[in-house]
Amino acid sequence: MCTRRHPIPHFSSGLMYSLKCPSRLHSTKEHLRKKRTVAPSSTENEELSQLLKLYKNNKIRTTKYSLLSFLPKNLFEQLHRFANVYFIFLAALNFFTVVEAFQPEIALVPIILVLTVTAVKDIWEDYRRFKSDHFINRLVCQVYSSKQKAYIDQCWKDVRVGDFVRLSCNEIIPADMLLLYSSDPRGVCYIETANLDGETNLKQRQVVLDLPLQGAELNLESFHSRIECENPNNDLSRFRGYMEHPNGVRVGLHNNNLLLRSCTIRNTETVVGIVVYAGHETKAMMNNSGPRYKRSHLERRLNTDVLWCVLLLIIMCLTGAIGHGLWLKNLKDPVFEVDGETSPALAGFYVFWTMIIVLQVLIPISLYVSIEIVKLGQIYFIHNDLALYNEQLDSRIQCRALNITEDLGRIQYLFSDKTGTLTENKMVFRRCSIYGVEYPHEDNGKNPELVRKLSWLCSPTLPLSDGSSGTPSSLEVTYITDFFLALAICNSVVVSSPSQPRHMVTRTPLKSLEEIKLMFQRFSFSPFSALSPPLIKGSPRSFTSRLFARGKTEDNNIKDTKTNGARQEEEDVIRGVDSESDSDDELLYEAESPDEAALVHAAQAYHCTLRGRSAESLLVDLPGIGSLAVQLLHILPFDSNRKRMSVVVRHPLSGQVVVYTKGADSVIMDLNLCLLTDLKTNNEQAQEIYSHIREQTQKHLDSYARDGLRTLCISKKILEEEEYEVWLKRQLLAESSIENREELLLESAQRLETNLTLLGTTGIVDRLQEEVPETIEALQRAGIKVWVLTGDKKETAINIAYACKLLRPNDQLLTDACAALLEQLKLEVQSGEGSLTVLTAAGDHEESSLGSAAGFVLVIDGRTLDWALQEELKSDFLELSCRCNAVICCRSTPLQKSQVVRLVRDQLGVMTLAVGDGANDVSMIQVADVGIGISGQEGMQAVMSSDFAISRFKHLSKLLLVHGHWCYSRLANMILYFIYKNVMYVNLLFWYQFFCGFSGSVMSNSWVLILFNLLFTSVPPLIFGVLDRDTPADTLMELPELYRVAQTSKVYVPYMFWVTVLDAFYQSLVCFFVPYFALAGSDVGALSFGSPINASALLIILLHQVIESRTLTWIHMLVLVLSGGSYFGFVLLFSLFCVSCSPPTNPLGVETLQMSQPLFYIVCALTTVMALLPRYTHPRPHVHCGKFTHKTYTTSGAGVPGEHLWLIRTHNNNNNKHTCQCVSFAAFSVPKSNVCCSLCVRVLLINWQSHTVRASW
Repeated sequence: MCTRRHPIPHFSSGLMYSLKCPSRLHSTKEHLRKKRTVAPSSTENEELSQLLKLYKNNKIRTTKYSLLSFLPKNLFEQLHRFANVYFIFLAALNFFTVVEAFQPEIALVPIILVLTVTAVKDIWEDYRRFKSDHFINRLVCQVYSSKQKAYIDQCWKDVRVGDFVRLSCNEIIPADMLLLYSSDPRGVCYIETANLDGETNLKQRQVVLDLPLQGAELNLESFHSRIECENPNNDLSRFRGYMEHPNGVRVGLHNNNLLLRSCTIRNTETVVGIVVYAGHETKAMMNNSGPRYKRSHLERRLNTDVLWCVLLLIIMCLTGAIGHGLWLKNLKDPVFEVDGETSPALAGFYVFWTMIIVLQVLIPISLYVSIEIVKLGQIYFIHNDLALYNEQLDSRIQCRALNITEDLGRIQYLFSDKTGTLTENKMVFRRCSIYGVEYPHEDNGKNPELVRKLSWLCSPTLPLSDGSSGTPSSLEVTYITDFFLALAICNSVVVSSPSQPRHMVTRTPLKSLEEIKLMFQRFSFSPFSALSPPLIKGSPRSFTSRLFARGKTEDNNIKDTKTNGARQEEEDVIRGVDSESDSDDELLYEAESPDEAALVHAAQAYHCTLRGRSAESLLVDLPGIGSLAVQLLHILPFDSNRKRMSVVVRHPLSGQVVVYTKGADSVIMDLNLCLLTDLKTNNEQAQEIYSHIREQTQKHLDSYARDGLRTLCISKKILEEEEYEVWLKRQLLAESSIENREELLLESAQRLETNLTLLGTTGIVDRLQEEVPETIEALQRAGIKVWVLTGDKKETAINIAYACKLLRPNDQLLTDACAALLEQLKLEVQSGEGSLTVLTAAGDHEESSLGSAAGFVLVIDGRTLDWALQEELKSDFLELSCRCNAVICCRSTPLQKSQVVRLVRDQLGVMTLAVGDGANDVSMIQVADVGIGISGQEGMQAVMSSDFAISRFKHLSKLLLVHGHWCYSRLANMILYFIYKNVMYVNLLFWYQFFCGFSGSVMSNSWVLILFNLLFTSVPPLIFGVLDRDTPADTLMELPELYRVAQTSKVYVPYMFWVTVLDAFYQSLVCFFVPYFALAGSDVGALSFGSPINASALLIILLHQVIESRTLTWIHMLVLVLSGGSYFGFVLLFSLFCVSCSPPTNPLGVETLQMSQPLFYIVCALTTVMALLPRYTHPRPHVHCGKFTHKTYTTSGAGVPGEHLWLIRTHNNNNNKHTCQCVSFAAFSVPKSNVCCSLCVRVLLINWQSHTVRASW
């Protein structure tokens, strides 16, 4: 950000761009592809006027449809679903007489119903978007009219590029505008970007440089400048361009000159801007990508099973076609009418398509709609879970991705940021090191020694010495003052007070000149005098020049001995310093990061207070001096490449240009090392002082990192005027450049930030969030590998890992992962795995108990990670990482985070989850299968890019272990149930073909056939898919191992599809042939024969759902009763009143007659019991847990006394004796042959000391 008003010289005519060339607009499109030219919309230049008309207007339209396009476009979108195309094809096929299975109108019912429901949902959502668009487009703002010479009210939709727009406080910005005027005399305004990125802290924007002085209304009639800027893009943090005035002078434009659409003007009375991007070309609209869509693993798996269903359908239809052809070929002397003109082969071909129509329900058309409904229900209950609600922030979980809830139950790798994710991101100033001396603090408290040394600034009579007698030397006081001054001004903090706006802070009067002179006289002999220009001794310039000087020469040689009177005076001054802040007005600091806020508050605690900020100056209180207005020349903001931030200021008294820099210690210490190299040839004493300071500071940095503190180094530099002017020209040229602007700015900043003088370092503690250790332990017990990806130092990351129990004391750290040691580390890990893994009852290798066994943990820094992510080394790095219990990547960049997540996801084929809270975590959140954002102290960028948003890390345990487990289990079982009921009912129709010559006839009327799966049996699976709970939430939280069991259980694996199909085949055989043999030899018709079959099928399917369910409530029972009642009510009414509803059959009186006979009920009961008996005695394998009982069983086997082992029993029967499987990971395992119980025991707790087993049902 440039805050100095310097015009950019016109370096060469080749940089100019002018439209006053002979060519006409034939090159306009080519120009638009390169950059954008903006001029006032009232310009008289015809070419510019035509160019402005080519830009989009400010009207937005987020709707997908119009009145004319809705029907064709919606149908086209729905036809992208294969199932919809399939059923439309079948409905059309049924209109052909030769293959007609039942009435063509009836065949249209399912697909019309599904398409209509989807269309109604889409049009409702689009109508809501239309209302929102209409409201926004009709908002009013003030636009300058050149004809009326005044501002007029105009709708947002009518605003165009080049218009001048005037806004007042609390108004929303209608388009992306370049700030030309602010009522603030300093040319700044404040905006709130909460609508854009969720951040509520105010951002400061400034008027374009070299415009007339602010305060008076801008004369727009005299504005004839032209703007050259980049084409529209979605980068919220970048804007490049320049403004060219009529005299040919250019002024650079940057992001701080741009007001973005959707932001709100705050604390500024009036602003005026010129629109550069409008409508869908604004950055806000280009970032509006709509809801995220991801395909879950279960959905991809379902598509495979649907293809198997298609294959089954083709086999059945081919069987019917071949059977019908053979039946016709072998038919002799038929007693009924047969079409003899059609050949058996052609008849078989027709029957193939007839069978496709009859057996169409084998393809579960309603399953796709049902899955969407179930997921909405699951999200509703997740969203309203009180355990995931943060009362302090009034924040609940946000489910932004609606279709991957079941993936929460299959996570295998979790990648977590550290700061703000595992920690609070509420920084507390704990330690600092200045001049090589450490000053510990107690939770934002003060250090008495530091207060005592600063007190020497407050008394003009207290002497300074070289520090040997306990009195601080002038050099040390200068370091301390510079240190806290840097903390106060090297930031982008916005200052406000409760009674005044953020940009209007009353200035405190300076002390009298005589008081300042008396205080400065104590610094008359300075170690920096040789480097400073000749100044009047005792003047304010004298002190200030020393305060801002570089300090490269010998220390002060003046030594004074404090008298008792001086000591008493010092104590009085200290008491005065402590009470000084009591009378200060309360100031409010709004910082972009908690680190900045903590440092500014630390400086305020020592009365180095930032009181006000403008675009050109800072108002700072210094202890013993009072308020100083510090001219702000430049701010070089923090970026991930430089890893530091700098401010360039000019002191009002000394006139010296000073650079204050704060940043990562790894960078700042290297920059200070350059200064040490220069000093070796200049001054040995100064070199010795700086070497000592650097050495002590490095020791303190290492100590802070070991204690888990976040560290920053503070440095300064004095610039000579000539040096500053040379740098300024390059900086302004870089700011005005459109091409390679970022590279030029980076180069300019690096040129300035060299040969810095190290002042000291800070140590800030970032406390762990509550229950983080317990959450990570639970996730690890659940079989989820946790990786931490952070930008902090290695020592800090390791310390936090120990605190949150990611590392245990007996774990072995692998930190030297270089090429030479990679193979050695792999062999070391392999050799140690024998003591880390055990055989479970299933014979699998599992990790040992978390509490007792050691493991390996890999710690890798950013530089090594760059090497490890190279193509030829990826596999070795991944193999080593997978053999470790955890991996910690420190000093990693946002790009490296996403590369690590992508590597694990793609190479291992595992389900990954990334969780973070800041903008630097967005890339890995988007790359992971499931991205979770934490709404913390670093804005909402991570939340807006995530699939789910939570407020605390501890919520992950409930979200994954409970809701993830439930969602996966429910949806997997519901899909299998849908496949089962469809296959079961279709097979009833298939078995009937063996008794009707494979003619495609059915034993049910067509309405029952269509509505059976579409209506009568479709609602119960939805209720069970939303409400079923295979295991109580408390048990899932107490036994995280159950999450791993759910991952590896045989709920929805490939062979379970075929087990379900075989089960459906068996039940259909029973359901068909029991009525067949019961009614054999009678004179019942086809519909009478089908009546008990349909009724039995309904009872079997509904009761099958009851057997498979783990939860039964009054809601379940009500839905079951209503489903059964709706079927019997429908067929009875159909039988009573329908005479010709289902030609050629006549259902009149069939059902009433059947239900009046006892045989009907006997057949239904017998069929239902026989069909469900195997399912009741041999349920599908799944895990159940319950409460403990007092019943005990004795088990044999050696174990470790006092150790407890959780055992999970699966529903497998072996000679009527159940076996138990070990799923926890102690240092031992139970052989599979051990018989623990003879009852339906779900969970067993074995106490090896007493060799007893407590069982639960």
